[in-house]
Amino acid sequence: MILTAIKFMRFDLPKSIGILVGIVISIFLIGQQLGTLGFLQTLMGGIIENSNTQDAEIWVIDHTTNNVNVLAPIDERMVREIRSFPGVAQTTGIVTTNVQATFEGGRTASMTMIGSDGPDFLAGPKKEKIIAGSLQDLNLSNAISAEYFSAKSLQVSLELNQALEINGKTAIVKVQTRNIQGFGGEYAYSSLNNVRFYADISPGKVNAIAVKLTPEADKHTLINQINQHFNAARAWDKEELKEATVKEILLTSNMGVSFGSLIVFATISGFFIIGLTLYSSALDRMQDYGTLKAMGASNGYVTRLILTQAFLFALVGFLIAMVLLLLFRKGVAGAGLIINYSPGLILTLLGITLLISVGGSLFAVFKIRKLEPASVF
Repeated sequence: MILTAIKFMRFDLPKSIGILVGIVISIFLIGQQLGTLGFLQTLMGGIIENSNTQDAEIWVIDHTTNNVNVLAPIDERMVREIRSFPGVAQTTGIVTTNVQATFEGGRTASMTMIGSDGPDFLAGPKKEKIIAGSLQDLNLSNAISAEYFSAKSLQVSLELNQALEINGKTAIVKVQTRNIQGFGGEYAYSSLNNVRFYADISPGKVNAIAVKLTPEADKHTLINQINQHFNAARAWDKEELKEATVKEILLTSNMGVSFGSLIVFATISGFFIIGLTLYSSALDRMQDYGTLKAMGASNGYVTRLILTQAFLFALVGFLIAMVLLLLFRKGVAGAGLIINYSPGLILTLLGITLLISVGGSLFAVFKIRKLEPASVF
């Protein structure tokens, strides 16, 4: 069956190449959009994603928001109150605020400063993403972190010990990170006191509280207890807060509609272009299919023959598209666009490829099944 299908594919090589090109273009565009969307979703939850709160499963924030990028101040006394709850091992206050940074040469940019207490620095930066300096250096007066890709995008120097101004106050880069990027802005980390100093934030306010649990504690029970105790704050499972943030941004910015429409149209166009090409190819080989049926081939055999061709087209096109996507990922990584093609995403792309190719082949299947063998003689 496979050898016969390959012979049919080689019979009309230009159309076969056209089908492969259609599959490759459709899957490349879909994979590019899904990969880019995945990267942007990581940025949307960047405050959580780049924190050191792996063991802090609960975040407490103001009750008026479900977007971790827009956090209102809450009472700092809640840090100690929540610490007294049964099942709580540790609580840490986190401050986030927008500041204006001024670099050498007078270039300015808006940045998001994120602060927490050492030595843990639960708010970040994530330890494995530090490429220069030490996390504990953020305890120093005027010390901040700087992102490698921020230096490239802003076209400024952010090397270690580089001086800059934040809200008119001197800051020194003591930690350099890589791949810690925010959604629509740059991240700079420091100690809680440093961030309050630069942004003139009251010592009695924080923006979030990271809560670590004892081994025997039940997370959902503790979340309910915190929510019942405080009217002005809401406790979240950390991952649920990140998902809520992504959902909120996608809905309010119409980004989900934009990416979704591109993916849908790429799928539909690929389906019909490939389907009609396979249909045209089947018409050109109508005599061959008729001869097969005259020799005793059943409709089931002819159907399997066409579907086998479609499957082979899908497999080859998918492999070529994946090679191009991996090259694309490597090419954009140097600019800070970190795309991750997870096994789940690869399987999704394979499923779309089969849908486009095998589904499109049904146009040809329905035509050939109606073919009477005598009509070709």
